[in-house]
Amino acid sequence: MPAMRLVEPEVLDELSPQDARARRSRRDLRRVHRAMGTVSILKRAIARMALAKPPRRILELGAGDGTLLLRLARALRPRWREVRLTLLDRHDLLEARTRQAYARLGWSTEALRAEIDSWSREGAGTHYDLCVATLFLHHFEEPQLRSILAAVAERSDALVACEPHRGTLSRLGARGIGLIGAGSITRADAATSVAAGFRGLELTAHWKACTAGWVLEERRAWPFTHCFSAVRAEARGASA
Repeated sequence: MPAMRLVEPEVLDELSPQDARARRSRRDLRRVHRAMGTVSILKRAIARMALAKPPRRILELGAGDGTLLLRLARALRPRWREVRLTLLDRHDLLEARTRQAYARLGWSTEALRAEIDSWSREGAGTHYDLCVATLFLHHFEEPQLRSILAAVAERSDALVACEPHRGTLSRLGARGIGLIGAGSITRADAATSVAAGFRGLELTAHWKACTAGWVLEERRAWPFTHCFSAVRAEARGASA
């Protein structure tokens, strides 16, 4: 496994959303998140941030079809209610049935179709209590990554990110991803993702270059995930 990150294009990102191969890969990603335990990792990371109050405005970066955050919303009910969720992606993949499932939980949803670079350059806009990114930040080289993190720091009170851990076990897991039924595109993209993943305190270093006054945590979440969280000190509870 290379010591340095290697960021290369992933096949799914080049496909039309309507392409049958893209639809298959999005279904595969749901299996991948279950295998990685992403929802459980997010729940633990959010609990460790010790937010003073449940978030009311949430932004997901690279949200895809919105089903991962739906699983998190279900896991956090009934504590998180009346949430306004913005799902940012270069494509609007939010289906009516997914919107309806959020609505049944008391969450309202907005699909924000935008390229992340454009969003990052917009300057101050809507402020979010929490920003979530899963298998998203590893797509970007360091200068672009710093720009994204700086924009998140400007417009939110907290960030939690789950990314591939760049290590031997993750590389072996990517090789065996076909065992959970993943197709050829997902198998190829898994290896690319791991090579572009994170280890150590790499995201912490980029965040500190953007801003100060935050409580940061970066750690490996076994077996395959690298977890990073940042929360404004004033957004934490009194007992934190």
